Amino acid sequence: MKISVITIFPEFFDSFQTTSIIKRAIENKKVEFETIDFRDFTLDKHRHVDDTPYGGGQGMVLACQPIIDALRSIQSERSHVVMLTPQGNTFSQKKAVSLSRYDHLIFLCGHYEGFDERIRSYVDEEISIGDYVLTGGEPAALVVSDAVIRLLDGVILEDSHEDDSFSDGLLEYPQYTKPAVFEGKKVPEVLLSGHHANIRRWRLKESLRKTMQKRPDLLENRTFTKEEEKLLTEIKEETDVKDQ
Repeated sequence: MKISVITIFPEFFDSFQTTSIIKRAIENKKVEFETIDFRDFTLDKHRHVDDTPYGGGQGMVLACQPIIDALRSIQSERSHVVMLTPQGNTFSQKKAVSLSRYDHLIFLCGHYEGFDERIRSYVDEEISIGDYVLTGGEPAALVVSDAVIRLLDGVILEDSHEDDSFSDGLLEYPQYTKPAVFEGKKVPEVLLSGHHANIRRWRLKESLRKTMQKRPDLLENRTFTKEEEKLLTEIKEETDVKDQ
């Protein structure tokens, strides 16, 4: 996969490309990552990439020409163009999986009062990482890139992300490591038992429990298996007993 980020702050991504898993993915050629400074494409002699909004108002608006010329310089039939904007659909693990299937992702990072509306006709989709406003699209591009890159074949062990929170629509079960007892707090006995079937069942139950407690909205439209329905009943009974 190739990821291209169109931005006026390419230096924002320097440490991202030279750290940990992302660094290894780039070195092992699992992903090609590049930044394109769209200021290099402006025809303005002062290198301006924005202008005042028609109709008046505060702030500056990013102009079409430098962004579209930058886009055309790298775009191909295999490219999927994503505008990062608060107006986009909220990013999710499901969307990360979907994006990971493209050969070439291009992210457009906005600034100031946003994009000239006409730029939207050149993109394939718009994505938001949450209901808040950032100073620019760069943090969002970094978040989405990180979530996508770790899903690529060979970047991390497949088992490492199959149990991630949201990978199956649930929050991840609790994790523990040595020592088995720390300041009187013990690791659940089932995890020390070596009984794989019981461990799997415990992990599913705790995923359901944690999701019920912290993100019940994730369960609203879920189609439960018979095992999950049984575990939910157990969780509710345990909760009722605890509340008595």
